[in-house]
Amino acid sequence: MANTDVTIRMDETTKTELQNLMNDLGMDVNTFFIVVAKQAVREQALPFRPTRQETPNFETLKAMMETEYLIEHPEARKTYDDVDLMMEDLLG
Repeated sequence: MANTDVTIRMDETTKTELQNLMNDLGMDVNTFFIVVAKQAVREQALPFRPTRQETPNFETLKAMMETEYLIEHPEARKTYDDVDLMMEDLLG
């Protein structure tokens, strides 16, 4: 089967990091892309599981830290016997 050229654009830093990684693994970048392409075609799917890794924002981190604190210090938790009072506190 005849080969064809494919051009891929990426930033220089990513290219350099990829080249270094592939060198460490004993292959070149071209071979890497061929392996990935063949695996995608063979499996009819992406050769990796796409995920969306989100870093929590400041408010979420603050809430997470507060939750951890309350788990470790149950005496600091506020409890309610009245739903109306709880809703008042929640809604301000």
